[in-house]
Amino acid sequence: MSAINQHPSRIDRAGDLRTQPKTLEQLWEKARIIHIAEGRIAAVENQLTYLSADDVAASISSGDFAQGSKYFLGLDIESRAPFFAWDTNWLATRTDEEKAQGFSTVREIGAQLSEQELEISLHAIALSNWHRAHPRCPRCGGETRVDLGGAARFCDADESQHHPRTDSAVIVLVKDREDRILLGHQPVWPEGRFSTFAGFLEPGETFEQCVSREIFEESAVTVSELKYLGSQPWPFPASIMISFEAVTDNPEAARGDGVEITEVKWFSRAELLAATRDGSLLLPPTISVARKMIERWLGESAPGGETWR
Repeated sequence: MSAINQHPSRIDRAGDLRTQPKTLEQLWEKARIIHIAEGRIAAVENQLTYLSADDVAASISSGDFAQGSKYFLGLDIESRAPFFAWDTNWLATRTDEEKAQGFSTVREIGAQLSEQELEISLHAIALSNWHRAHPRCPRCGGETRVDLGGAARFCDADESQHHPRTDSAVIVLVKDREDRILLGHQPVWPEGRFSTFAGFLEPGETFEQCVSREIFEESAVTVSELKYLGSQPWPFPASIMISFEAVTDNPEAARGDGVEITEVKWFSRAELLAATRDGSLLLPPTISVARKMIERWLGESAPGGETWR
């Protein structure tokens, strides 16, 4: 079976250009620009809506949007065309319904995007989330500004540079010796929604140690034969998901911890297909690595729509 998310990048992040502000300004003038407004991304009918530099200038001069920030996302791997993100806020008072017009979230539209568009969208949203959450210097408390084309922030007060944080998390497909998989239900999910097990890496912990700890804490089973499957950026708000599969020899011990996982179920392939078809089982969204892990084990695409919360 193939690994998870091992597609080559469709974007050259061109890190050497981030230290060349004049070059970045020239690239901005001919760039395809992703518009982010208060965490939502411009899209119509599940397709990204790109702006030009003139479009951005017009939106600012009209008073619709604030000046915002520019983030360099990289160059098309073949054409060398530049991509940027413009991260801004509405200036006029708008309702949530009005703000949603012409805008969506990567969670909602990610499954319909091309690999390149999904890659640059995740990059853009990750930068937006980090910049919005870190307006001040963690050393002196002074205001920081966008630096290196969006790849960092800089504090003029103490001349320190700060870089985006990514939280590492493992996500695990647990199997038994009969090749069934164990899925768990979180209380914040809709009834019938089950997925693989996941948790954040703790300080001083290896990924392998994290897998064993998280699985035991959430499902009470012990695992061995860990196999790395792949990874997926998950900037909601700032994670990288490291996916594994593992095998347990005590499947009868499986139970939820009662807090993060309130129910667990074992599924054979036939049982999973039957449950998804009759609607009693809701799987994670198709954009997620969890869904890809389940379908990799299943050997085919699983029926069922998108379920988030």
